[in-house]
Amino acid sequence: MKIRFLGTAAGGGLPQWNCACGPCNAARRIGIDRTQDCLAISGDAKAWYLVNASPDLRTQLLRTPELTPGPGMRETPLRGVLFTSAELDHTLGLLSLREGGELTVHATQTVLDALPWLPILDHYTKLTRHRLVCGEPLTLDGDLTVTPIALGGKQPRYASDRPAAADWVIGLRFTGGSGGSGRSLIYAPGLESFTTDIVDADVVVLDGTFLTANEFAARGHLPIQDSLPLLRSHPGPRYLYTHLNNTNPVGDADLAQTGAEVAPEAGLIEL
Repeated sequence: MKIRFLGTAAGGGLPQWNCACGPCNAARRIGIDRTQDCLAISGDAKAWYLVNASPDLRTQLLRTPELTPGPGMRETPLRGVLFTSAELDHTLGLLSLREGGELTVHATQTVLDALPWLPILDHYTKLTRHRLVCGEPLTLDGDLTVTPIALGGKQPRYASDRPAAADWVIGLRFTGGSGGSGRSLIYAPGLESFTTDIVDADVVVLDGTFLTANEFAARGHLPIQDSLPLLRSHPGPRYLYTHLNNTNPVGDADLAQTGAEVAPEAGLIEL
């Protein structure tokens, strides 16, 4: 498998356009730029899938060599998009893919029913909706298998009037190789509470939105200071934090003695 971190920040990115907090000011001063959370993954380095579609998607696609179109005029290695939630910072970029001749969206039925962009996109491209069911593996192109994991019921604000459900937020366990027999990655950028379901992989990318519980309105996101001790009790996987809020001051130096890392913006992992 190849995994490219297209973006590693929470909604608004770093620096956030209207924020003068310490991390945002420091990012402006030294030229740090974290775009909003998004991942690209492939089992064979040919067929690629997006995991989430951030508002920064165009910039992310253009700087990613694996996602360069061609050799045909409108040929692209993208085979579809998988969503871990219905939040704006995870889904708004879908509209940037409207020029494609066809597009497949994979999400739980809860999220498919809520996303307002899907009926809009029906007017621009051939849109296929595919329902993800937690616990049920799905075979994707390029020797890639994905299994959804239910992680929480946090609804986006625009869908607060919709029914409660346990699969508003999911993690995705990807396995490469024929029949899912190879190495594995779990991607869980939204995590309300710790579950051992998220540590069953070679690499675990998890929610690093907030450093502490009192940093901001931390509802729906387990802070790093609370998850780190739990990760230490489950050694083995390589742990990386993503979806960092602009107010979160954590860096690799802070995690150096813990066995965890901050996911590298635009970085590549090969399994």
